[in-house]
Amino acid sequence: MTDAATPKTRNPVRRALAAVLGIQLGLAGLLFWGDLQNGLRLPGLGPRAPSLTEPIRPGDQTRRYRQDRAPAPGMPLPRTPLPERLVLTVVAAGEAVLLEGSIAAGDGERLAKDIGALSPAPRRVILNSPGGSVADALELGRFLRDTGVNTAMRDGDICYSACPYLLAAGEARDIPDTASVGVHQHFFGESTLLPAFVAVADIQRGQGEVISFAVTDGGATVPVIYKGVLPDLFGENQGMIGTGKYVNGVFEASEILAKHDESYMPKEVTDALKEQGVYQEPES
Repeated sequence: MTDAATPKTRNPVRRALAAVLGIQLGLAGLLFWGDLQNGLRLPGLGPRAPSLTEPIRPGDQTRRYRQDRAPAPGMPLPRTPLPERLVLTVVAAGEAVLLEGSIAAGDGERLAKDIGALSPAPRRVILNSPGGSVADALELGRFLRDTGVNTAMRDGDICYSACPYLLAAGEARDIPDTASVGVHQHFFGESTLLPAFVAVADIQRGQGEVISFAVTDGGATVPVIYKGVLPDLFGENQGMIGTGKYVNGVFEASEILAKHDESYMPKEVTDALKEQGVYQEPES
């Protein structure tokens, strides 16, 4: 005599896990099919940016410029390769200079000296450049602004990436409809295997080259230039402490500290505010 076999009941947890696994396998299959439709690619170490003719998609962090990419329809890139660094050519009987080529390291100081030595001094700077070194573009751009020249472009020429820093330096800017001007956001172009904070710090250092601000004690306002990573608590209408030097009406800061306690104030600032009659005792 044998007992009747007892029917086995399936574990509900096991059934739920099997269902989740099935859904994940289905999603993986759909993603793989999507990759096949867009062209299967091996994983890379660097970020990938869409071509300039593609719309910006969520998650895109870089829009790098390359000469083999197509610009906006109807505006082809120049077929003649541009020099690897800026080349200066005097044109229009000395009334203008043409700057063509990529902006290489050292071009800022070099071209500022070359343009400053010209006689007569040019009144217009014509640009045709795919960009390059941001620091040198800023240095040369400040020189062009100080000299009071105008900037311009010719039909079919380009001014991309760091080049618009030079274009914007002109007191007057002449850009024909057939010229092409392009800018992009800051990007971290190294290996994406590096920690995110490394990329963020690198971008902030780059932004420090182009950002200036003003500080006030309630009486006078002083423009400040600082090259570096600003403190996390730094912001508009917030207290700060800076060390540096005063050069030609601008405070060049070597260190910026954000004040955690708004009641703290150096004695020199307190005395200056009292002399102006605008000092207020901190709330206890």
